Amino acid sequence: MSDQLDIKTGWLDRETLDNIRANVPLVYVDAVPVRVDELGNVTRVGMLLRQAADGSLSRMVVSGRVLFGERVRDALLRHLEKDLGPVALPQIPPNPAPFTVVEYFPDPDVSGFHDPRHHAVSLAYVVPVSGDCQPTQEALDLEWYSPADAVSEAVRRQMTGGHDRLIRLALAHVGSLP
Repeated sequence: MSDQLDIKTGWLDRETLDNIRANVPLVYVDAVPVRVDELGNVTRVGMLLRQAADGSLSRMVVSGRVLFGERVRDALLRHLEKDLGPVALPQIPPNPAPFTVVEYFPDPDVSGFHDPRHHAVSLAYVVPVSGDCQPTQEALDLEWYSPADAVSEAVRRQMTGGHDRLIRLALAHVGSLP
């Protein structure tokens, strides 16, 4: 097993990960970064531009796997810092609770959430960020939208995999769906 799992990082080698993806649902986190006003109302929704699992360039939320032995809160923080930069200053409570659970399937007709690589179960969160966000690594761009623009047809056309639905669910959860 030591040659399959890098104990320091929790990453599996490609062959082992592909085998697991073919046979076991993986745990992920989805984080919808938002800016809020002094009353806690969502004023902006952050979306990354990156290459999606299907190969397209898409607007999407922060997303990634929970590693073996990693707390969900730590996975959220790791992915937010990886995608938004180290000074995004996400405000994650000590015991975060997801606003919904999303199941991604290789077949887009099963749930409306699609990932051609595997079946993934994702815990979804709305996360206020207060710092300076600079997209890093795989993200090509980070754009901030008003809640109305985030659910507009023009922005929805830029999304794949069901992320447009996830944005609507997130905004509805915080009472900001136009």
